[in-house]
Amino acid sequence: MKKVTLLNLFSTILFRDLLLGMRNQSELVNPLIFFIMVITMFPLTIGPDQNALMQISPAIVWVAAVLASNLTIDGIFRSDYEDGSLEQMILSPHSGFTLVMAKILAHWLLAGVPLIIMVLLTGPFLYLPDYASQTLFYTLLLGTPVLSLIGAIAGGLTMGVRSSGMLQALLILPLIMPLLIFSVSAVNNAMKGLPVTGELYFLAAMLVLALTLAPIAVFSALRIRLGE
Repeated sequence: MKKVTLLNLFSTILFRDLLLGMRNQSELVNPLIFFIMVITMFPLTIGPDQNALMQISPAIVWVAAVLASNLTIDGIFRSDYEDGSLEQMILSPHSGFTLVMAKILAHWLLAGVPLIIMVLLTGPFLYLPDYASQTLFYTLLLGTPVLSLIGAIAGGLTMGVRSSGMLQALLILPLIMPLLIFSVSAVNNAMKGLPVTGELYFLAAMLVLALTLAPIAVFSALRIRLGE
């Protein structure tokens, strides 16, 4: 009976956040517009040199994804914090971790999945070979949930702080550097015809580690912030 209750609670919070996110179109669309602007400006500035663009396109996509994801971190807990419902859910004996996981999943579905779809649509403009494009897709599929998980930690630590964007970036960037390095390395190896399984295994391990530790860190950060 308890499992059913937690599942119902998880689905309720998840669908509620998805509905609120889709209603707030500015927070949903602005990161996508920013992402598209970044990855389309580079081909315009580099010019017709396809080889140069192909070499730097994995880094362009990943830096744009990190920056676009950072734009949405502040909204993970903000509305619930402002109306007081977050404190009630966190102090509940059963809903704390359920709340955290539901909100992180909602953030990834609203912020991460659209970025992945956008990369698939804009891929031809990056002149990546098919195998490299597939590898880029796999790195984003494994890496964007990590961005949401680590971003939720920063969002919890800076909850209620005004103009927290720079502070969130300072908290996030050191933690995601291995993610950026191995993701770009995987795509570069794919373009050279080299194996990419090592990098993908590392990204999968990083995702498992983030899934294990990030909810605990987020829950603790929220309790600390709400207890101040």
